[in-house]
Amino acid sequence: MNIGIIGLGERSSWIASLLLQAEQGVNIRAIADRDAERAKSKANARSIDTESAIFYSDADEMLDNERLDGVVIGTRCSLHTTMALKALKRNIPLFLEKPVATTMDDWHLLNEAGAASGSDVVVSFPLRVSSLVTLAKEIVDSGKLGTIEHVQAVNNVPYGIGYFQSWYRDAEETGGLFLQKATHDFDYINHLLGIRPVRICAMKSKQIFKGDRQAGLSCKQCEENQTCPEGHEMKRARGESVSDNSMCCFAVDGDNEDSGSALIQYETGMHVSYSQNFFARRGAAARGARLLGYKGTLEFDWYTNKLKVFMHHAARVEKYDLNTDEGGHGGGDEVLAKNFIRVMQGREASVAPLDAGLLSALMCLKAKQSAETNAFLSLD
Repeated sequence: MNIGIIGLGERSSWIASLLLQAEQGVNIRAIADRDAERAKSKANARSIDTESAIFYSDADEMLDNERLDGVVIGTRCSLHTTMALKALKRNIPLFLEKPVATTMDDWHLLNEAGAASGSDVVVSFPLRVSSLVTLAKEIVDSGKLGTIEHVQAVNNVPYGIGYFQSWYRDAEETGGLFLQKATHDFDYINHLLGIRPVRICAMKSKQIFKGDRQAGLSCKQCEENQTCPEGHEMKRARGESVSDNSMCCFAVDGDNEDSGSALIQYETGMHVSYSQNFFARRGAAARGARLLGYKGTLEFDWYTNKLKVFMHHAARVEKYDLNTDEGGHGGGDEVLAKNFIRVMQGREASVAPLDAGLLSALMCLKAKQSAETNAFLSLD
């Protein structure tokens, strides 16, 4: 199988390496990237054969010239839809990085193109196929907890500083932090519940990473580099990684909020509460949910890799410790890579279809709009 990659970044190169590991006969045939040298460096770091791969600077040229069995899109977020439209038009199986769209205009274009295309799409939603969610889904579907009538979900991101000191600080590029993080969480919640969300409201705040430092200021240029808690010296003292390209997270040009929350109503009348935070660190890290039914409550957390079931009408708590040696995203990345291979072979349906990506993106876009307008919004 010959695979083409559009935008060879950190994520797409990781997925490419998993595809190569998953099955013999997979070949990275072509790579389209505007920065060929950087792409070759990234490919070499992932043991992708740069001698046999053909490099292009233009995605259309690659798609027109090569006979590809599948395409992986790993550009920056604002180009996901634009590049996906090219593959969908050619009916090529597609592995699409999240978020699938960063604006409502792109969302509509992708929705229409997906409906008209013969492409099978695997959206990069590894959490829905991780070991924790797979087990949770099995328990929820068994009826053991009763019907799930309330969900409390949280994502406290211990590496959240990256959304303020790198290119992720540009909301025009990313679509904002609901689309960056909550898109995963909204998707696995939808997957577990199996019912459709109908209404959403949200709130976000910027209480920590704000200030009056000049736009474009980098950490190494700042006179407070030695004493700033997010400066190089303080980070090194805490044993944290340091990048020479770090931007000041207290400058006026940082777009992102540092926390956000959403309430989501579903078609049955039940609701979900979700909250994400980007300044929690170390042991405060958390990502998971509590799902409450009348008969019992289930909770899990990816940082502990544990799942518990609390029965409501019996003195019983069930505890599950999952394998801590799993790969990326609790083993979900490997599942997606193998699924994409079988989708290209015509042996399986996508475990993370485009409809799921569109629904999650719609929820995130409406959450962002709600937070900016103080309104409940329909998810029609």
